[in-house]
Amino acid sequence: MDRPERDRPEDREPERAGAHADRPDLETLRGRRILVTGGTGSIGSQIVEQLLEGGAAVVRVLSRDETRQVELQEHLARRGALGRTRFLIGDVRDADRLRRAMESIDVVFHAAAMKHVPACEYNPFEAVQTNVVGTQNVIASARDAGVRRVVVISTDKATSPQNTMGATKLLAERLVSSSQQFSSGQVLCVVRFGNVLGSRGSIAPRILDQLEQDGAASLTHPEMTRFMMTIRDAVSLVLEAGRRARGGETFILRMPALRVRDLVEVLVAEYAAAARCPASDFPIRPIGVRAGERMHERLVTEEESLRTRAVGERLLVVEPAPPLERPHGPETSPDPGIALDSSRGPFLAPDEIRDLLGRAGVLDEIRRRTVRGGDTPVREACAAAAVVARNVAGDVTGDVTDDVEDDVTDEVAETVVS
Repeated sequence: MDRPERDRPEDREPERAGAHADRPDLETLRGRRILVTGGTGSIGSQIVEQLLEGGAAVVRVLSRDETRQVELQEHLARRGALGRTRFLIGDVRDADRLRRAMESIDVVFHAAAMKHVPACEYNPFEAVQTNVVGTQNVIASARDAGVRRVVVISTDKATSPQNTMGATKLLAERLVSSSQQFSSGQVLCVVRFGNVLGSRGSIAPRILDQLEQDGAASLTHPEMTRFMMTIRDAVSLVLEAGRRARGGETFILRMPALRVRDLVEVLVAEYAAAARCPASDFPIRPIGVRAGERMHERLVTEEESLRTRAVGERLLVVEPAPPLERPHGPETSPDPGIALDSSRGPFLAPDEIRDLLGRAGVLDEIRRRTVRGGDTPVREACAAAAVVARNVAGDVTGDVTDDVEDDVTDEVAETVVS
């Protein structure tokens, strides 16, 4: 496969011994002109900041959310980084807008997507329009504009999918693989996330909202498990993939698995401690598995595991299937011990979950929510919790996912982990 002269793997900096996915080398992106779709989201906005810190010449932010664009502009202005940033209102469904956004761009990070499982279940064609057609628009526009590198963000729900969101993300991954076969001088790759702890609409902020407003937390199923990563982990993985990709790979972070029940219990305990209430005042209410959810997740399929290798201690790389298949180099032998299924553990213990919440900034968020005006504790939360605790046994009707169908853009619908 032909590649631009300065993008050949042999021309790049040698791999550092013991390199980790959480310390990406941004030197290869220095001086580049970069587009980030979905650049105002939890992940996209952090990618933008990292790229600017790494010396990108220009970062274009494409998103539909004008309010969050203004907020990000103000944030970057305070950091003195606004001068190298361009903000574009647009949708990946709009091919013409994408073609304009791609002009003179070197690298694209495609983060725009419909990500919430219930929203995609109730609005499947909208999910196809954004996650499938939108990804094809990104790939085609990048090819026409001569973009060198395209990194597409996917999810572990794309492995043997059973819901609409996972199915659309699988199709997006297949579009990347197919396009790479016919791309001369262009490198495309996929980054596959687990659940991103602390991102907008994810389990931690939703549980904290429930504790604050209702005095109780919801739980889908006590045996449900998930792979978890922080926003920082996710961004580092994306940028590392942008540096390492040769074309057609899928990059995955080796993530810890946890029981969702354990995570909810730790969140309740930390919130109660910060509010100076007994944890028993905050009941956990079962709501059942939501539409499209599965009990456990997989990082790779069994077929992909035969093409998966470990890089360093934290990074997994699924090599492309034929006809793009490449021989493994001396440092890229397949790793037979790769964990495939979140149900197999080992699971994080409560102290380890607490540490993960700390690294994700969730513990700081709990302190902000439970303290007003200096060190005054929020006692209202305890009073509300006590009322709920007395009545919870016969009342499990507060499932906010009932409103998902009415408003696909309402990210508050993400009651629990997807």
